Amino acid sequence: MQNNDTKLAFGRFLKFWRSVHSVSQEELAGRLGSSPRHISRLENGSSRASESLVLDIARVLNLGRRDLNHLLIAAGYAPNEEPVDFNAPELKWLRKAMTMHLRTLDPYPASVVDGSANILMVNRGWVKFYGKVVDEQALASVSNFYDFLFAQAGAENAGGSWADTLSAILMSIQQSALLTGDGRAEETLKRLQAYPGVPVDWRLRAAHTEPMASFRVQINVAGELKRFFSVGTMAGALGPSAFASQPHLSIITLYPEDEVYDFGLLKDEVLKHPLLSY
Repeated sequence: MQNNDTKLAFGRFLKFWRSVHSVSQEELAGRLGSSPRHISRLENGSSRASESLVLDIARVLNLGRRDLNHLLIAAGYAPNEEPVDFNAPELKWLRKAMTMHLRTLDPYPASVVDGSANILMVNRGWVKFYGKVVDEQALASVSNFYDFLFAQAGAENAGGSWADTLSAILMSIQQSALLTGDGRAEETLKRLQAYPGVPVDWRLRAAHTEPMASFRVQINVAGELKRFFSVGTMAGALGPSAFASQPHLSIITLYPEDEVYDFGLLKDEVLKHPLLSY
């Protein structure tokens, strides 16, 4: 059930966009095949717009993807996402910006991932560090951050904070699937649950763990377990629908819990990986 603030939020958005485009309630009603009284009731919160009506309003007011998503969220509906190709020619500027940012993070291992945790770019620190964790061929085939993370959390070392971390990630995917009905999220959830380090009670664990973009992980480096902080920062759009804006990018960086840990990255060292762009 919507509270008054939520109902009024949609009305505020609708009134705002009418004023931006200098459209009266009567004119908007005519374009929608509705009545001025119904538009008035939508704006004062006494009526709720159907999802199809929200889409029609966005269409007749010529709203862009960001503003459509704001309108949908304000009306109580899931945002409408359309996948964006990160490698499209028109996003060359964004790839350049991400490359520059990744370079500034060296020697700390960092990667750019999309909303499905597919790894799009990595820095030299990432290649150097994870080259100590898996062999060169296996590292070159890594394509998804979640799969890579879950694979490192083997059953033998998946207790404690690892178990809570995996549970929180699974719950975030589960709730995305529930919110959007996206079959891809359901497929990801099934795939990740199959890893041996996933606790059987992950749902209950996650229910008692507040989700964060940063968490503690332990990684087997050259036969020795080391503890790190995995810190995620959003590199997407601004505003209340930033989490739904495409391309949905995050930068994930690994920092050592032991500040004296040496990543051993040399400036002129030759490093190769399919996702390393510099």
